[in-house]
Amino acid sequence: QELPEMVLLKFFRPESTPGPARPTPEQLSNLIKTSLHYPESFNHSFHQKSLCLVPVTLLLSNCSQAVVDVMIDLRHKTTSPEALEIHGSFTWLGQTQYKLQLKSQEVCSLQLKACFVHTGVYNLGTPRVFAKLVDQVTLFETSQQNSMPALIIINNI
Repeated sequence: QELPEMVLLKFFRPESTPGPARPTPEQLSNLIKTSLHYPESFNHSFHQKSLCLVPVTLLLSNCSQAVVDVMIDLRHKTTSPEALEIHGSFTWLGQTQYKLQLKSQEVCSLQLKACFVHTGVYNLGTPRVFAKLVDQVTLFETSQQNSMPALIIINNI
Protein backbone atom coordinates (compact mmCIF):
# COMPACT_ATOMS: atom_id res chain seq x y z
CA GLN A 1 0.00 0.00 0.00
CA GLU A 2 1.42 3.35 -1.08
CA LEU A 3 1.49 6.30 1.29
CA PRO A 4 -0.33 9.38 0.00
CA GLU A 5 2.03 12.03 -1.25
CA MET A 6 2.85 14.67 1.34
CA VAL A 7 1.91 18.17 0.25
CA LEU A 8 3.40 21.21 1.86
CA LEU A 9 0.61 23.49 3.06
CA LYS A 10 1.03 27.24 2.87
CA PHE A 11 -0.96 29.47 5.17
CA PHE A 12 -1.72 32.97 4.01
CA ARG A 13 -2.63 35.67 6.46
CA PRO A 14 -4.35 38.63 4.87
CA GLU A 15 -2.59 41.89 5.63
CA SER A 16 -4.27 43.13 8.77
CA THR A 17 -6.09 46.33 8.06
CA PRO A 18 -6.34 48.46 11.18
CA GLY A 19 -9.91 49.35 12.13
CA PRO A 20 -10.86 52.96 12.56
CA ALA A 21 -8.72 54.49 15.27
CA ARG A 22 -10.59 54.88 18.52
CA PRO A 23 -10.96 58.58 19.30
CA THR A 24 -9.14 59.83 22.37
CA PRO A 25 -11.16 61.21 25.31
CA GLU A 26 -9.91 64.67 24.37
CA GLN A 27 -11.20 64.26 20.81
CA LEU A 28 -14.52 62.98 22.16
CA SER A 29 -14.87 66.03 24.40
CA ASN A 30 -14.42 68.33 21.40
CA LEU A 31 -17.02 66.85 19.05
CA ILE A 32 -19.48 69.69 19.60
CA LYS A 33 -18.63 73.38 19.80
CA THR A 34 -21.23 75.47 21.61
CA SER A 35 -21.81 79.19 21.70
CA LEU A 36 -24.50 81.31 23.33
CA HIS A 37 -25.93 84.38 21.60
CA TYR A 38 -27.74 86.93 23.78
CA PRO A 39 -27.73 90.66 24.49
CA GLU A 40 -24.80 91.89 26.61
CA SER A 41 -27.23 93.79 28.78
CA PHE A 42 -31.00 93.77 29.02
CA ASN A 43 -33.29 96.51 30.36
CA HIS A 44 -36.49 95.47 32.11
CA SER A 45 -39.07 97.20 34.31
CA PHE A 46 -39.40 94.90 37.31
CA HIS A 47 -42.10 97.24 38.74
CA GLN A 48 -44.42 96.52 35.80
CA LYS A 49 -43.56 92.84 35.39
CA SER A 50 -41.79 90.78 38.05
CA LEU A 51 -40.31 88.25 35.59
CA CYS A 52 -37.72 89.30 33.05
CA LEU A 53 -37.51 86.93 30.05
CA VAL A 54 -34.49 87.11 27.76
CA PRO A 55 -34.23 85.17 24.49
CA VAL A 56 -30.98 83.19 24.21
CA THR A 57 -29.78 81.15 21.23
CA LEU A 58 -27.62 78.10 21.88
CA LEU A 59 -25.61 77.29 18.75
CA LEU A 60 -24.26 73.73 18.43
CA SER A 61 -21.66 72.90 15.76
CA ASN A 62 -20.57 69.34 14.97
CA CYS A 63 -16.80 69.67 14.47
CA SER A 64 -16.33 66.04 13.41
CA GLN A 65 -16.74 64.12 10.17
CA ALA A 66 -19.13 61.69 11.90
CA VAL A 67 -22.78 61.72 12.91
CA VAL A 68 -23.05 62.66 16.59
CA ASP A 69 -25.78 62.13 19.19
CA VAL A 70 -26.10 65.22 21.38
CA MET A 71 -27.83 65.69 24.74
CA ILE A 72 -28.30 69.13 26.28
CA ASP A 73 -29.20 69.48 29.95
CA LEU A 74 -30.34 72.89 31.22
CA ARG A 75 -31.07 71.72 34.77
CA HIS A 76 -27.47 72.21 35.93
CA LYS A 77 -27.12 75.00 38.47
CA THR A 78 -24.05 76.87 39.57
CA THR A 79 -23.93 76.12 43.29
CA SER A 80 -20.50 77.36 44.32
CA PRO A 81 -20.96 80.25 46.82
CA GLU A 82 -18.43 82.46 44.96
CA ALA A 83 -20.34 82.09 41.69
CA LEU A 84 -23.67 82.87 43.35
CA GLU A 85 -22.24 86.01 44.96
CA ILE A 86 -21.13 87.39 41.60
CA HIS A 87 -23.78 85.82 39.39
CA GLY A 88 -27.23 85.46 40.86
CA SER A 89 -29.44 82.51 40.18
CA PHE A 90 -31.76 82.38 37.18
CA THR A 91 -34.00 79.78 35.54
CA TRP A 92 -34.27 78.39 32.03
CA LEU A 93 -37.94 78.37 30.99
CA GLY A 94 -39.55 75.58 28.98
CA GLN A 95 -37.94 72.31 27.98
CA THR A 96 -34.93 71.43 30.16
CA GLN A 97 -33.46 68.53 28.16
CA TYR A 98 -32.88 68.11 24.44
CA LYS A 99 -31.70 65.09 22.48
CA LEU A 100 -30.70 65.56 18.88
CA GLN A 101 -28.46 64.18 16.17
CA LEU A 102 -26.05 66.31 14.16
CA LYS A 103 -24.63 65.20 10.83
CA SER A 104 -20.99 65.84 9.93
CA GLN A 105 -20.20 69.58 10.16
CA GLU A 106 -23.90 70.38 10.84
CA VAL A 107 -24.87 73.46 12.85
CA CYS A 108 -28.07 73.60 14.89
CA SER A 109 -29.55 76.43 16.93
CA LEU A 110 -31.87 76.09 19.92
CA GLN A 111 -34.03 79.00 21.03
CA LEU A 112 -33.98 79.23 24.83
CA LYS A 113 -35.51 81.64 27.35
CA ALA A 114 -33.74 82.75 30.50
CA CYS A 115 -35.91 84.05 33.35
CA PHE A 116 -34.62 86.59 35.90
CA VAL A 117 -36.34 88.02 39.01
CA HIS A 118 -33.67 90.57 40.03
CA THR A 119 -31.22 92.97 38.46
CA GLY A 120 -27.59 91.83 38.42
CA VAL A 121 -24.85 90.07 36.51
CA TYR A 122 -25.60 86.47 35.54
CA ASN A 123 -23.63 83.67 33.91
CA LEU A 124 -25.69 82.05 31.14
CA GLY A 125 -22.99 79.43 30.54
CA THR A 126 -24.79 76.73 32.53
CA PRO A 127 -26.09 74.35 29.81
CA ARG A 128 -24.27 71.02 29.93
CA VAL A 129 -23.71 69.42 26.54
CA PHE A 130 -22.91 65.72 26.11
CA ALA A 131 -22.09 63.97 22.84
CA LYS A 132 -21.15 60.59 21.45
CA LEU A 133 -20.49 59.21 18.02
CA VAL A 134 -23.65 57.49 16.72
CA ASP A 135 -21.84 54.24 15.89
CA GLN A 136 -20.05 54.19 19.24
CA VAL A 137 -21.46 51.67 21.69
CA THR A 138 -21.20 53.43 25.01
CA LEU A 139 -23.51 53.98 27.94
CA PHE A 140 -22.35 57.51 28.60
CA GLU A 141 -21.92 60.46 26.33
CA THR A 142 -18.77 62.49 26.79
CA SER A 143 -19.18 65.90 28.38
CA GLN A 144 -18.22 68.61 25.90
CA GLN A 145 -15.71 71.34 26.68
CA ASN A 146 -17.41 74.26 28.37
CA SER A 147 -16.82 77.65 26.87
CA MET A 148 -15.98 80.76 28.84
CA PRO A 149 -18.57 82.27 31.18
CA ALA A 150 -21.39 83.98 29.29
CA LEU A 151 -22.20 87.08 31.35
CA ILE A 152 -25.34 89.16 30.95
CA ILE A 153 -26.29 92.31 32.85
CA ILE A 154 -29.95 92.72 33.80
CA ASN A 155 -30.93 96.37 34.47
CA ASN A 156 -34.09 97.80 35.99
CA ILE A 157 -35.69 100.73 34.13
